[in-house]
Amino acid sequence: MLDTLHRIVKEVNAAPDLEQALDIIVTQVKGAINTDVCSVYLTDFERREHVLMATKGLHRDAAGKVRLPYHRGLIGLVCERAEPVNLADAPSHSRYLFTHETGETQYKGFLGVPIIQNRKVLGVLVVRQHIQRSFEDQEVTFLFTLAAQLAGAITYAQASGNLVTQSDDLAPPNRFLQGRPGSPGVALGTAVVVYPPADLDAVPDRSSKDPDYEEEEFRTAVAAVVQDLMAIEDRFEETLPAEDRALFDAWLMMLGSDSLIGNTVKRIHEGNWASGALRETIEEHAKVFDAMEDVYLRERASDVRDLGRRILMHLQQKVAGPIDYPENTVLVGDEVSAMQMAEVPQGRLVGVVSAQGASFSHVAILARAMNVPAVMGLSDLPVNRVDGRFVIIEGYLGRLYVSPASSVIQEYQRLANEDQALFKELEAEKDLPCETTDGAKIPLYMNTGLISELGSQGSSESEGVGLYRTELPFMVRDSFPGESVQVANYQRVLSAFHPRSVTIRTLDIGGDKPLPYFPVEESNPFLGWRGIRISLDHPEIFLTQVRAILRAAIGLNNVRILLPMISHVQEVDDALLLIQRAHDELIEEEYAVTMPKIGVMIEVPSAVYQVDALARRIDFVSVGTNDLTQYLLAVDRNNAHVADIYDDMHPSVLRAVIQIVSGAKAYQREVSVCGEMAGNPAAAVLLIGMGVDSLSMNGGSLLRVKWVLRSVSRSRARELLQAALRCEKASEVKRLLGNALEEMGLGGLMRAGR
Repeated sequence: MLDTLHRIVKEVNAAPDLEQALDIIVTQVKGAINTDVCSVYLTDFERREHVLMATKGLHRDAAGKVRLPYHRGLIGLVCERAEPVNLADAPSHSRYLFTHETGETQYKGFLGVPIIQNRKVLGVLVVRQHIQRSFEDQEVTFLFTLAAQLAGAITYAQASGNLVTQSDDLAPPNRFLQGRPGSPGVALGTAVVVYPPADLDAVPDRSSKDPDYEEEEFRTAVAAVVQDLMAIEDRFEETLPAEDRALFDAWLMMLGSDSLIGNTVKRIHEGNWASGALRETIEEHAKVFDAMEDVYLRERASDVRDLGRRILMHLQQKVAGPIDYPENTVLVGDEVSAMQMAEVPQGRLVGVVSAQGASFSHVAILARAMNVPAVMGLSDLPVNRVDGRFVIIEGYLGRLYVSPASSVIQEYQRLANEDQALFKELEAEKDLPCETTDGAKIPLYMNTGLISELGSQGSSESEGVGLYRTELPFMVRDSFPGESVQVANYQRVLSAFHPRSVTIRTLDIGGDKPLPYFPVEESNPFLGWRGIRISLDHPEIFLTQVRAILRAAIGLNNVRILLPMISHVQEVDDALLLIQRAHDELIEEEYAVTMPKIGVMIEVPSAVYQVDALARRIDFVSVGTNDLTQYLLAVDRNNAHVADIYDDMHPSVLRAVIQIVSGAKAYQREVSVCGEMAGNPAAAVLLIGMGVDSLSMNGGSLLRVKWVLRSVSRSRARELLQAALRCEKASEVKRLLGNALEEMGLGGLMRAGR
C-alpha cells in the first residue's frame, strides 16, 4: 500500500490541473483497493452544496452535475464529523440520500474520508462496494493518507482558478492565495514571472583538464557579476539612500571574500571544473544560513544562491533576452531576488509576489523601502501559470488574487484609492510631533541593521534608532571584524542620526545562527548557545565590540547599549563588569569615552518574572515582542503549520508586557517596545495604555502609528486596555480595537494592523 500511495501521489503532483488530478485519484484508488467505485466530492461553500467532481464506477456524465445539499446525506455526514464513515450497508443508514443520476442503487459497502486543509473540510473521498462489507483498517488508513495529499492539490487549484465545474458561474468570485505580508499596500497589475538565470543544482561534477583555464573563466564570470551589480546600484543612486543601497555593497563584499572566491579556486585546482566547484562552494555557504532560526539571517541563503546562479550564467555564456515589463508590473517568482526586483525599470514596479521568503527577506525590506506592496511565502503559488495574467496583491493580509472577478477588481480598486488618500493624510502628519490628544509625548524610533532601513521612509520622522542590529558586518566577512572596522560602521549610524539617540544591540549570534567562521551545531538552537551567552563565554568578542561602540560615540554621545536574550540577572552582572572594563581600558588609553546608558531586552519568560531585579541594575528596558510571543505561546513563528497560533495580541502576551512595565516603572526605568507589535497601529494604542514610554519599528510603520496615537488620548488607551484584558482570545482583542478605530475614523489603519 505504501508503494502504491507514493506512486499515486507522484502522479497527482505531476498532473497539469485539478481535473486530471482527480481522474488519477479515482482511477488509481479503485484499482488499488479493488473496489467497485471511487468518487470525489468537493464542497461548494458559496452555494453550500457538495459537488461530485470525479468518479470511476458511477455514471461519468454525473460529474459536475450531481450536487448534494450541504451536510445532507452520507457525504454531508463525513463533512459534518470531519472523520471517516465506514458502513457495511449504506442504504440502510438514516442519513443515506439517494441520487438516481449516479446509478448507485446496487452499492452497499461505503467508506468516506474527509479532505481537510487548515481545519476546513474541502470535500470527501469515497469508495463503494456492491457487496455488504466494512472496509478494513488498512484501507481506511490508505484513503485517509491520500485525502491529506489531495487537500493540498485542491487548495492549489482553487487559488490558481483551476477549480472548474461544468458551469462557469459556479466559480466563486473571490478566490485568493494566502501568503505572508511582506510590504503593506494594494496593487493591481500584470504578473511578470521571473526565474533563476541558471540552475546550480543541475550542474554535474566534471574533471578539470586545465585548472588554470577554469580559474580564469571563473574569475572573469565573477568580474562580470560585479559589473552587473555596480550598474544596478548606480541606477538606484538617486531613488534609494546610501543605507538602502548597502544591500548591493554586501553582495559585492561576498564576491570579494576569500571564502567564496578562494574556496572555489581551491576546488578547481583539486580537480573539479569551474561550474562544479562553484556549485559546491555556494551550497556550502548557503547551508550555513539555511540552518539559522533567525529569519533575517536565514534569508541570506537565497542571496548566496542568487549570486551563484548569476556567476554560473556568465560561465555558461547564456545571457537571457530582455524581459518585457508592462506599465504596472507585479513581479512573481518562486524565489524573487532583490536583484530581479532592482532590474525592473523605474516607475513600472507596482508589486512583488514570492512563493518563498518571509517578511524579513531582502525583497520584503527593499519593497518596504520603495513603498511597493509585497506578498511572501505563498507555498501553493502556481508560478508557471500566472505569467501575463491580471493579478491583485494585498500586502496587508498577504493575499494574491489571480484573474479575479470584476467585482473583486472594483473592490480592490476602491481600496487602492483609499490607500492613496490615506497616504496623503499620513504625509500631512510628517512634521507634527507624536503626542496623544491629552498631550503625552510618545517618541517613535526605527529598527534597522541587517539591510538598513534608514531610507527616505521614516528616518527623518523617527526620534532615532531604537534597535540597531550588529550582525551584518560579522556575517559578510571571513573572520571576526576588528575593532577599527566596527568603529567605522557604528560611527556611520551614530553620525547619520546625531543628535538623536541610537540603541545598539550587542552581537546576537549563536547555535541557531552561527557565523561561517564560528560554526555551532546544536540539537535545539532555540534554547541553545546564543546572544549574551556567547558574548559572555567569549569576552574577547564582546569586549572588542563594546570598545568599538564606545569609541564610535566619542564626540557624538548619542549611543545606548542593549543586551540581547537576557534570561537571568547573573548575565547582566557579568556583562556590566565587562562594559566597565572596556570603558576603563579606553580611558587608560586616553580615549575621551563616556559611559552610555545600558539596557536589556526582555524576550524570554524568565526575564519577565525578574524584571524588577533586572531594572535595579540597568538604565532602560526594551521589550522584544517577537521572541517573547514565540516563547510564551511555544510557537515557532516561522513554522507554517502553527503560524496561525502565533499572535502578539494574545491576552497572555498583553499581561506579560504589563508586568514588564510595572516592574521597570517601580525603579523609574524607561520601557520601549521594539518588536513588530510596536509597528501595529492597533497594538500601539494598548502599549501606550500600559505606560510604555516609546516604540521602535520599521520605517514604513512610523506615520501610521503616529496618526493613530495623535488621534487618541492616553486615558482612552487605558480604557481600551482594560477592555482588552477582559478578552480571552486574540481575535476578541482585535475586534475590540477594530471597532474602536472605526469609531475614531481610523478604520483604514486596521488593514495595516491586521
